[in-house]
Amino acid sequence: MKSTGTAAPVDPTNLRSRLKAWASPVAAEVVSLFLLGLVRTLTGSQARWWGCPPKAEQRIYFANHQSHVDLVMIWAALPKELRHSTRAVAARDYWTKSPFKKWLTSAVFNVIYVSRTREADEDPLEPLIDALHAGDSLILFPEGTRGHADEPQPFKAGLYNLALKFPHIELIPAWIANVQRVMPKGEVVPVPVLCSVTFGAPMLLQDGEDIHVFLQRARSAVLALRDI
Repeated sequence: MKSTGTAAPVDPTNLRSRLKAWASPVAAEVVSLFLLGLVRTLTGSQARWWGCPPKAEQRIYFANHQSHVDLVMIWAALPKELRHSTRAVAARDYWTKSPFKKWLTSAVFNVIYVSRTREADEDPLEPLIDALHAGDSLILFPEGTRGHADEPQPFKAGLYNLALKFPHIELIPAWIANVQRVMPKGEVVPVPVLCSVTFGAPMLLQDGEDIHVFLQRARSAVLALRDI
């Protein structure tokens, strides 16, 4: 007996939602592969694990900061299995200025946004603490802003406060070399320059260590990798 019923109408809103949910991770993976290829073409993308091997364990990587490309460079330097669980910390006001920047940093890099202007009772470290509790690794730029000099600016207190709260998590210093010549502050067009990311020996906060002593020691650990 033939059915006389009619097919249920397709909800276009639901269909668009399903297509968007499917397309977004696919697009993110395609863009991820494209960026990896672009970074390797422009910079040579040399990752040098001088002080420690790449391990699938929770860590806090901290590096010098001279260009917006820093985020991409250190992300590209990590093996694929580490990129998925390692999240860079980025300024919300810059990286969410446009829909594309927001999508790129959230869908491809899975960054943690922090606000440079906030309410008096707002804890800027809260999203970082949540990520660490969830088992993620972090990429920090403790200077807090990009600089021009070959030497890092003084480190801000965030790295110390995280080390104090998570004393068991290894802190890995890293030096990003030459990236300021690829896209220095104020420029928008990248140029091909050989670059590298050198990862140093793990460090931990010492019992009773003063904040200023620790931050200077962390900065020195990054700077020591410059000429290796």
